[in-house]
Amino acid sequence: MKVTKKGALGIGAIAVASAFVLSGCQASGDNGDDGDTAGSLTVWVDAERVDALKGAAEAYTEKTGVEVELVSKDNATIKDDFIQQVPTGEGPDIAMGAHDWLGELTTNGVVAPLELGDSASGYLDVAIQAATYEGTTYMLPYAVENIAVLRNTALAPEAAASFDDMIAKGQAAGLAQPFVVEQGAEGNPYHLYPFQTAFGAPVFGTDASGSYDPADLQLGAQGGYEFAGWLASQGKTGTGVFNTDIDGAIAKQAFLDGTAAFWLTGPWNVGAAIDAGIDVAIDPIPSPTGSPAQPFAGVKGFFLSAESKNKVAATDFLVNYLGSEDVQLSLYEAGNILPALNAAAETASSDPIIAGFATVGADAVAMPAIPAMGSVWQYWGVAQAAIINGEDPTATWDKLVADVQAAIS
Repeated sequence: MKVTKKGALGIGAIAVASAFVLSGCQASGDNGDDGDTAGSLTVWVDAERVDALKGAAEAYTEKTGVEVELVSKDNATIKDDFIQQVPTGEGPDIAMGAHDWLGELTTNGVVAPLELGDSASGYLDVAIQAATYEGTTYMLPYAVENIAVLRNTALAPEAAASFDDMIAKGQAAGLAQPFVVEQGAEGNPYHLYPFQTAFGAPVFGTDASGSYDPADLQLGAQGGYEFAGWLASQGKTGTGVFNTDIDGAIAKQAFLDGTAAFWLTGPWNVGAAIDAGIDVAIDPIPSPTGSPAQPFAGVKGFFLSAESKNKVAATDFLVNYLGSEDVQLSLYEAGNILPALNAAAETASSDPIIAGFATVGADAVAMPAIPAMGSVWQYWGVAQAAIINGEDPTATWDKLVADVQAAIS
């Protein structure tokens, strides 16, 4: 990745800042102030990706003199620890995390805006959309993750052209259960979202900046009711394709056992299928309407602390080092998830599995990070599960919309 004019200016600023820091360090020997902190960066990283960042950290230190300490953290606790420690001044300069934390991080005032400058155009559109909250970019993205259809090529040699075609292909292979997707007793709207969007029913609309607008709840649009009716037709009293008795483990086992030819899931399950000896193809999600079936995209990245004492260096490290093609590929190799940087994504797509998820991801939309989304999750899956199990789709969708509107008003 090129170093932009802004980035070059950033490096120049680093040189100035470093000189200042060095001077400050000498002074701190007299007064015991924070010279060590100003001359270093602390980066919280999940344990699986520490090694992938060591080269970038060493290169940055060699070039600027600013030490970079990589701290291995449990991914399950990074967000809460970041929110708790940043206001005390004990948190890191940079933390790794997921884009759907942004609503909570900005509400708590613990993240600083990030100036990506010209480099923003080098990232996948959905990655930048996810990194931007209320019109301001807060995250340096490094990976994009979405679901797609895994196909057992021995059972279904060709990709399905539509949802109905997918079911027909599985039935032609003699399968009673051609397609599986995890649901469970409380439903799983994340996995059903592509079918819902095919009916023109996103959760929220967007404002002029492209950010999700909590005042524009689209669940109640006509498309939402059409989706609800279709979901009922594929549930307990219809075809039975969707079944709340099928949770993640059952769906996985059906595909691994060869009793299902198609499985809607994410890249995290591909390894198990390959290990089971299945020749797997990654297909677009078959639409029930002819319109694109758009899944959610989850984007991973790095946040700049609002209380960082070295924001100039931290920004430069983020944009020009963690945003480089080499580092994005190193992170890809550590996690096997599509890189967020276009150039790295193209390189990684030499793997047909990654290429398949990238193709599906081209239609993906960033999962809303706004706090109102919490109210949607609270009611959404339960309503879908009720429809699958035979409740009236219109009345159930009406209640879902009313419950969400009441919760976010």
